[in-house]
Amino acid sequence: MSNAAFADGKFPVHHSSFIVDGMACELCESDGGELIWRDEQCRVVCVEEPGYPGFCRAIWNAHVAEMSDLNEGERARLMRVVFELEAGLRDLLRPDKINLASLGNAVPHLHWHVIPRFRGDPHFPSPIWSAPLRQPAAAQPDLAPFKKALAKRLSRL
Repeated sequence: MSNAAFADGKFPVHHSSFIVDGMACELCESDGGELIWRDEQCRVVCVEEPGYPGFCRAIWNAHVAEMSDLNEGERARLMRVVFELEAGLRDLLRPDKINLASLGNAVPHLHWHVIPRFRGDPHFPSPIWSAPLRQPAAAQPDLAPFKKALAKRLSRL
């Protein structure tokens, strides 16, 4: 995790809550996955999704729904994080392809999916949200060294 902290020197465990259609926003209430790195504006988490080692999300900390809700500097910051995350995944995991997606239909909190794709993954070459073509591999790789290296890389931003 980054050494950057808020003014009081601490990171919040939970983010300011936001209510959407009577329900709390899950990305305001929690990190949204295993926290890899965070600064004052955004964070990167690893998502445990069988068959998709290294599936990450870059999440804007404050509750906004769209990229156009950010000012130009904030948009540039988030995209620098997304691009560095993509480059890190490519260098560290050597996938066949990287998928980038910012949807937010189910969770209207600005976040980017950064998904390493491998020819043998359950959906390749189709999108991961389509019908699976095969079962995920039974054995999942140990991602601890990858997560540590990715956090170090992101801390240089």
